[in-house]
Amino acid sequence: MTSLEERARRVRERVLKMGTNPHGVHVGGSLSLAEILTVLYGEVLRVSPGQPDRPDRDWFVLSKGHASAALYAVLAEHGFLDPAELDTYAQAGSRLAGHPLRKLPGVEFPTGSLGHGLSLGLGVALAARRTGGTSRAFVVLGDGELQEGSVWEAAMSAGHEGLDNLVAIVDRNRLQITGGTEQCVSLEPLPDRWRSFGWAVTEVDGHDIDALRATFAAVPATPGRPTVVIANTVKGKGVRLFEDQKKSHAVQLTPRLHQRALASLNAGRTT
Repeated sequence: MTSLEERARRVRERVLKMGTNPHGVHVGGSLSLAEILTVLYGEVLRVSPGQPDRPDRDWFVLSKGHASAALYAVLAEHGFLDPAELDTYAQAGSRLAGHPLRKLPGVEFPTGSLGHGLSLGLGVALAARRTGGTSRAFVVLGDGELQEGSVWEAAMSAGHEGLDNLVAIVDRNRLQITGGTEQCVSLEPLPDRWRSFGWAVTEVDGHDIDALRATFAAVPATPGRPTVVIANTVKGKGVRLFEDQKKSHAVQLTPRLHQRALASLNAGRTT
């Protein structure tokens, strides 16, 4: 198991632990992001816990804010917060709310109301270009979130502006709280929809760390165009009883369920 693979496993382990609180956790969509966030924070984003507000930093926006547990676990991996603070997830007075809060170092925008994150990233990218800055904006969107019209307004504007310092990442796990995305509101042909707004499109296995590294190393995929990375993932990835299950959208893990999930996560693990 490589260093990044082990980090992704720890992210999943910590997400499961956060899910033992009385409010539960959005486990499915958090587990599907483990490799994506691990690669972004491990090798791609120009961010520093010692200087979280440095002017030349990259900006990360978790537009699917309900997957905050995965973000908190990754921020703990990289020194933005003490891992012990993860035990306060979703508790009264905690900085680790069910959706990200701006007061937490490493969180640029509070998110949770779906459909707004791409507009935030668009604003950051446009400001950087107009001021001669080098900052890039990376925005993670859920695929169910793409049913929000505001996403496509931002996509159209970004394509018009030719913002090649803007990267959208779609967590394409094909499930949302009400069922399969294609049964709720069909998104396909998804790559063509993005291309029609002037975006460069890349598709990747969202759980293949080497493929993710190569994909992010190649952005912008086309100079003069924003890039969208359609990351094909599995909701609940890594825990068999949660994988590709609508019911894994939000779960409160009892002690017994937590132990079963951990056993599934660590089955066949090599060190």
